[in-house]
Amino acid sequence: MNFQLFCQQLINGISLGSLYGLIAVGYTMVYGIIRLINFAHGDVVMMSCYFAYFGILMFRMPWWLSFLVATILTTLLGVVIDRGAYRPVRNAPRISALITAIGVSFLLENLALVMWGGRPKPFTRPEMFAKVYTVGDVRILALSIWTPAITLLLLLGMLFVIHRTRAGLAMRSVSRDMETTRLMGINVDRIIALTFALGSTLAAAGGMMWAMKYPQVNPFLGVIPGLKAFVAAVLGGIGNVVGAVLGGFILGVAEILLVAIAPQLAGYRDAIAFVILIGILIFRPTGIMGEPLPE
Repeated sequence: MNFQLFCQQLINGISLGSLYGLIAVGYTMVYGIIRLINFAHGDVVMMSCYFAYFGILMFRMPWWLSFLVATILTTLLGVVIDRGAYRPVRNAPRISALITAIGVSFLLENLALVMWGGRPKPFTRPEMFAKVYTVGDVRILALSIWTPAITLLLLLGMLFVIHRTRAGLAMRSVSRDMETTRLMGINVDRIIALTFALGSTLAAAGGMMWAMKYPQVNPFLGVIPGLKAFVAAVLGGIGNVVGAVLGGFILGVAEILLVAIAPQLAGYRDAIAFVILIGILIFRPTGIMGEPLPE
């Protein structure tokens, strides 16, 4: 592999990894607050793509307005899921919440299948994301530049909310001790709803960029990015926002470079993520930036 091809694949890997990282932040925020692996997160990603798709094609909105409306609807969907599915089992054993998350995932997938059919629908890629820049022999799609830039911008915004606002202080307090936080007069349910809202907002951003990268929408669109984002969150240290993005970058670059170096392994591309997951669970179960487990 020559240097130009390496640069090309590295850019592709960073672009893909930033998508994993952006979606992984939603996983890690919910886990960090209520210790729930929200398996429905990937399907929230899928719903955001359908919202944007219908906004553009059915309601003839400009793409930016459709994306904005889709983000708002996805944020509301995250709050509704928390209010309708997770809050009733908040004090139940953790396995109940996990089963509920799997049930919500199946519900969203089958709801989309019944309402909009299983046939993939083409997703519009706006012109500003479709431009191709050439640097030497390296061709760079504008979306590959925008994706990591938007990911880093949203990550900085999320870190500001968590570490510089009263709501973020309450979120950190809930993650440490929910009952004590409640006794201090903080509305814990409202803080958890805010966490779901922020995670769903990031899922919407990641989903629409995913749909522009692979321009089609179908009811099972969220399965692969959801699973890969979960692996990225575990790799980076689930519960750590920066770790989730770092894990996403590592996973994306590893996938792309491994396939570029050994094309005969291209058919095992998705398996690579799960090999990494097994390895990280065996050798460092808290992830790269996770807190060490107490002895």
